[in-house]
Amino acid sequence: MKKPDAQKNGLRILIVRISAIGDVLHVTSVVHNLRRLLPDAEITWLASPPASLLLETNPDIDRLLVWDRRPMDEASTHFDLRGCWHELKKARALLKPYTFDIALDLQGLFLTGILTRLSGAKRRIGIHERHEGNPFFMTEMAPDIQDPHKVRRYYTALAPLGFGPETFEPGPVLVLPETLSGFAPQFWAAHGIDTARPILMVCVRTTWPDKNWPPAYFGEALAAVPEDVQIVFSGAKGDAPYIEEARQALKANHPGRASLSIAGETTLLELAALLKSADLLFTGDTGPLYIAEAVGTKTLSLWGPTMPEIYGPLTEGHEFLRSPYECVACCKTRCEKKTNGCMKALKPEMAAEALQSFFAH
Repeated sequence: MKKPDAQKNGLRILIVRISAIGDVLHVTSVVHNLRRLLPDAEITWLASPPASLLLETNPDIDRLLVWDRRPMDEASTHFDLRGCWHELKKARALLKPYTFDIALDLQGLFLTGILTRLSGAKRRIGIHERHEGNPFFMTEMAPDIQDPHKVRRYYTALAPLGFGPETFEPGPVLVLPETLSGFAPQFWAAHGIDTARPILMVCVRTTWPDKNWPPAYFGEALAAVPEDVQIVFSGAKGDAPYIEEARQALKANHPGRASLSIAGETTLLELAALLKSADLLFTGDTGPLYIAEAVGTKTLSLWGPTMPEIYGPLTEGHEFLRSPYECVACCKTRCEKKTNGCMKALKPEMAAEALQSFFAH
């Protein structure tokens, strides 16, 4: 997909960041700076669904190339070399019509290294984020830095182009299509939500098992929210059982307290439109946290195996609840102790106090 008015005479730059939702939104901050610093560059982004949906109306890119990595992941999981080769041929065919001067691999995987090499770019710049043989495909590597935050580490890819950390301006970019301009009011009205009253959206699940807070804890914490605040649980269709557990805990701690579940009812962009109209998102470290940041909604987020100093929103308006557990910030998808102790150490009363404070002001 290319914008019809994108006739640029500068460098032709390819961004390779195919997934995931939060990381793709992190990289939009880098690309926004790239556009600001090199306004005449032609910027193409190679991404994979579903994260690619968030880039369709991004004003900083001239062309979006969508390559679905999921069949590749399935083939590699089953050691299906023929299937892997078939999917890489699709990627090559997608990239072949275009010429790139520079390719920036902002994911650092073996797979993204291959994709970057398939771009044909003479300069291929990698980052000090992953290993997996990725540097083998690069012509140069960005400098390593002490700062742990992912966005600033991704930004080092611009150093070989002459742009140091002093040129960085934080802020992810997510522009909603005009077709969604009236979506939120209509959706809320159809679900009995009064937009004149505060709206608290809640996301109870993440993609990492050990970033998940017990659903009952959400219910206990939400029982402290003022009566005029409308509580809306969002998520995928598969999150419904966990949301129901949270809602039941809410009722047990605050009999008669109403809440709404919209699990499975929205696309990513529709969710973004709803978040933009909400007052606060209460969540773990997961994609909707970064969607909320990108559309300007304040957040309260829960942190155990990951750290906000590494992944959290860099813009203002976001509060982090860090686990007091001795074993935290392991950055592992599954707890080695098999206890999920760091998230369980975050007690409901900690979140309840933060929620009360937010709505009191």
